[in-house]
Amino acid sequence: MKRSLIFVSTSALICACALSGCATPAGSADIYGAAQAQREETVRMGTVESVRNVTIDANNGQPGVLGALGGGLLGGVAGSAFGGGHGSLLMGVLGGVAGAVAGSEVQHKLAQQHGEEITVRLDNGDWRAITQNADDGYFHPGQRVRLLSSDGITRVTD
Repeated sequence: MKRSLIFVSTSALICACALSGCATPAGSADIYGAAQAQREETVRMGTVESVRNVTIDANNGQPGVLGALGGGLLGGVAGSAFGGGHGSLLMGVLGGVAGAVAGSEVQHKLAQQHGEEITVRLDNGDWRAITQNADDGYFHPGQRVRLLSSDGITRVTD
């Protein structure tokens, strides 16, 4: 019984991690949410002055609660499979703590994406810096770009 429970828990964790890789990255210049479609945007032209690699954290630096809960549950079940009597209980607690720490760290890493801070000198002389998902070195200094702005969101496009 314990082995099947461990197998099911492990399978669920693997599936959750695999599906999280399918998530669409927010903040990309090429991805629009449904609410952004068919809305007028202000267009400004400018020239890229600099591009800097950054990390975008979807959790804003906060610990991953769901990862900690899932990891703790999984670690507790796995740990309790070892030992007998009080040893099984102790291993379950230790496994739960270790799983919670590991699960929180996994969720934290999955929430991070590569981004770029793109500094643009607009044609009117103003300067703007926009951070968005990295498009594999798509922007470079001297490149002419468009800044598309709507509802407080600005994206850099070519």
